Amino acid sequence: MTTVNEPHTARLPYTAQPLGEGTAVLLTPNGPDASLDALVPHLLPLLAEAGHLLVRDFAPSLADFNALVQRCSGKITLDPARTFYGDVAQKVDSGADALGLHIENGATPYPPDLLWFHCVKAAAKGSRTTVCDGRRVWELLDPVDRGLYRDRPIVFSRRVGEEHWRRFTAFSLGDGRTPQEVTPDDLRRLSGADDTAVTEHADGSVTYAYTTHAAHPTRWSSHPAWANSIFGPSYNYEAPDIRFADGQEIPRDSLHRLAEITERVTEEIDWRDGDVVLIDNSRVMHGRRAILDPDRTIVNAQSFVPAS
Repeated sequence: MTTVNEPHTARLPYTAQPLGEGTAVLLTPNGPDASLDALVPHLLPLLAEAGHLLVRDFAPSLADFNALVQRCSGKITLDPARTFYGDVAQKVDSGADALGLHIENGATPYPPDLLWFHCVKAAAKGSRTTVCDGRRVWELLDPVDRGLYRDRPIVFSRRVGEEHWRRFTAFSLGDGRTPQEVTPDDLRRLSGADDTAVTEHADGSVTYAYTTHAAHPTRWSSHPAWANSIFGPSYNYEAPDIRFADGQEIPRDSLHRLAEITERVTEEIDWRDGDVVLIDNSRVMHGRRAILDPDRTIVNAQSFVPAS
């Protein structure tokens, strides 16, 4: 296999090779002394082109993974339904069924720029993570579907329990207030845009309605990608209502076409102990095949690109 950046590998801590049929890249150590920490200045420039990276054979500890995320990120966010493993990593705990393709927190106003995974212990069989480059999906859409998802915004509406929205808001603000001290207005301010409406309920829960586009430019490119959470899971939360902003439902025939196209370009990560995966969450969707071996540990982290 041809090595990416081959003329420069002697000066780099990694060797880069193509991964799969798209633009993804596999990074392995370029010598016995190469460290995960040495990858820090290289990861985001590589990710901007690749869409997702698989970092293998660096043998990081969980503490190493937490440190890597912190050094590459400007801000950390979280899933309020998950448990922390260290400062930034959270245990991926979403049952055993297959999970549909989605961008992380794509059904909310708060999707992160970067999605990180670390395989602490790989499953003996099954449990592969799926990845699907929304740019490749866009290239396969017919003109009707391109126009449908480019021109018509969609709305995700979901009710969220009080414990979850309060924990998320307090963590995101980071101003010293506890979850009990934040308010729905604080949650509204977090969205920072006019694309989200938050409705309060007597039981302390809230319902948000978030308007976005299923196809859009990405974090590092104006090239469109069909990258969203229309097919995404709702393991720890109420399933969202998803429809066009004018109230019309998304046509079933279009959803069937997109399900076939996304599966056609979906690839799988066959985890090994110590693997780290970094995903451009604005471009590449992820999911999971059914878990056949429950004796596995995968953690993830969500973060934003540092301000320039």
